[in-house]
Amino acid sequence: MTRKAALTRAQFEERFFGVARWVVIAFLALITCVPFYYMLLLSVKPIDALLLDPGSLWVSAKQFTLSTYSEVLRSTADGGQGFLLLLRNSALVSLGTVALTLLAAVPGAYAISRLKFFGGRQISALFLAVYLFPSTLLAVPLFVMFAKIGLSSSLAGLAIVYVAQTVPVAIYMLKNYLVTIPYSIEEAAALDGCSRLQALRKVILPLALPSLMATGLYVLMIAWNEFLFALLFLAADPDKWTVSLGLAQLANGIEVSKTVLMAGSVVLTIPVVILFFAAERLLTEGLTAGADKS
Repeated sequence: MTRKAALTRAQFEERFFGVARWVVIAFLALITCVPFYYMLLLSVKPIDALLLDPGSLWVSAKQFTLSTYSEVLRSTADGGQGFLLLLRNSALVSLGTVALTLLAAVPGAYAISRLKFFGGRQISALFLAVYLFPSTLLAVPLFVMFAKIGLSSSLAGLAIVYVAQTVPVAIYMLKNYLVTIPYSIEEAAALDGCSRLQALRKVILPLALPSLMATGLYVLMIAWNEFLFALLFLAADPDKWTVSLGLAQLANGIEVSKTVLMAGSVVLTIPVVILFFAAERLLTEGLTAGADKS
């Protein structure tokens, strides 16, 4: 009876958690996809159809329009919102931030995870201490400092600010992955004549590609969506605005319809979604599985 009861409980738990898993997945997918679907729906509706039936969750072929995207992407000289220029600015800042952050974070994470030195564990924890200070506390000193060196209204200066914000968390993320790579792999590379830098470039970095991709995407999303420093540094020069600033302008505009605002929101969201799905394989694939043959 005891064995039969135990099997019954095991079967019940297996079935219960099997069903609960799909219920949770369906719930999370619902609360994530429905708002995005409604935003996408509003962006392809004419404003009069939205005013007549704002709760409708479908758009007919007769009502379907892409004029909102045309208005959002068209240059301001032609009467549009100029989002193509804003997308270019955001891409330059975000990609530059990712490249500079990884360039600084990779050797830092490698040093913390591989080298033994006094206070190594404490330094690893202190990297996250920068996030104890709110961004508003650092905004004014950074603006004054960059104004004195002539970078207060430039995309390069904004990218440097983002790098200072993202390097600590990038080092922390990469360090947690590098410590999982067996030392024996690096020792084997050393026996084959590789220096430490060669082992890092030819052995460690290829194995850490999933972590590099995940960290790069995280940094990209921070730089792509950041608003406070972009407003502080670029507000005086609309030609250098990022897409988050342009979207805020649409939200505050009285004459801008909500359908155009939704089209701008979709334009802001789609690039990050595409990058995420394009890099999904690298994010989920464990390249170090089975690498250690010892």
